[in-house]
Amino acid sequence: MIFFALIAALLLEHFYPLGHPLPHYVAFGRYTQYIERQLNAGQYQHGVLAWLAAILPILIGVAAVYFMLHQLSPLLAWGWSVLVLYLTLGFKYFSQITERIARALEAGDIEAARALLADWRGLDASQLDADDIARLTAERCFESAHRQMLGVIVCFVLLSPLGPIGAVLFRLASILGRKWGSIEAVGQFGEFAARAFHVINWIPLRLSALSFAVAGNFEDAMYCWRTQAADWPDRENGILLASGAGALGVRLGLPIHDAGGLLQRPELGLGDHAEPQYLDSSISLVWRVLGIWLLLLLLMTIASLAG
Repeated sequence: MIFFALIAALLLEHFYPLGHPLPHYVAFGRYTQYIERQLNAGQYQHGVLAWLAAILPILIGVAAVYFMLHQLSPLLAWGWSVLVLYLTLGFKYFSQITERIARALEAGDIEAARALLADWRGLDASQLDADDIARLTAERCFESAHRQMLGVIVCFVLLSPLGPIGAVLFRLASILGRKWGSIEAVGQFGEFAARAFHVINWIPLRLSALSFAVAGNFEDAMYCWRTQAADWPDRENGILLASGAGALGVRLGLPIHDAGGLLQRPELGLGDHAEPQYLDSSISLVWRVLGIWLLLLLLMTIASLAG
């Protein structure tokens, strides 16, 4: 049932992609802003309470609906899992915007590529040159592939006895880890959000990085993982990006131009400089990883049915 739920959700997202901004994520953002205003006094324990207040009611609600529907019919519970997966996966969005940036760069329309990347990252891109845009887009593609698809799938599978709450937990923890965990001006408030996502993300991130290696150049990916990941400011992201860059045979990281001048960053990966065609290759790599995972789930499903 896990395999068929994933297939159904991926097909739904492919043929009926959700618009952006996503209404349910906008609503969650407003909800977390309210909680932050009410509970943020800059202390660690306030961050714990805020994180629980933001996530637990949603998880309880999702699980309650699943088990109530399961009492009526397992098929209804399966349909609920498909719907929740459809709302939490985001493969179509990040793959489409990566392709649009690649086409803009190929056409020499750097202003359009800057605008697309700035909207995607939520950061200024006015000083970036074509090489900067290509590298940042590939990095963002790998990060989004993990946060919006691969990590969701891993947690959904691991917590499948509880319905689709694994997918919801990963996505919400990921959002709060970025939103609160990166805030420096609020004292210790965001520490728990960052730590919680680190724990939840530990297995999914390494499975994503390992899968990039399996689907691409395994030897180079593992070499980059071992030798480069620790140099990246966020070591967890460094594992993902170093493995992806090594698997693809492209150099990511490196200095980029921003409003303050040249921003120094460590080198990730091996091989060629990032070009627009490598953006298409990054999407192909993610597709191969998804195919490998679905094949493994299919074999597990067949073995379970045979047993």
